[in-house]
Amino acid sequence: MKAYTDLEQSKKLAEILPLESADMYLDYNVHCQKYKYYLRVMDDQFDDVCIPCWSLAALIKVLPSIEGFKPVIDLDINQIRYEGKYRDELYFDSENLIDACYEMILKLHEQNLL
Repeated sequence: MKAYTDLEQSKKLAEILPLESADMYLDYNVHCQKYKYYLRVMDDQFDDVCIPCWSLAALIKVLPSIEGFKPVIDLDINQIRYEGKYRDELYFDSENLIDACYEMILKLHEQNLL
């Protein structure tokens, strides 16, 4: 099970979401070429070495209500969707909820709904 956004997702979300919405960061160790997860640094300063990343809880917190509808999260099929007039447009399912939330956030940003 995926616990946090991966590097590419994290870089893209850092362009869209407020950095303070991230609850973790990726620390890149150039010597061993591995990414490790640590608690977010207190000063919210991120650069090429520290990339913010989001847990599922942090991603869900940034999903807005749209026209009075909160996102519906279906744990059985790893799906996130909105009801109402966006029912046919705003739904994503994936192998895990992190990926589904990531795709939903990109779509909401694209449609200026975030």
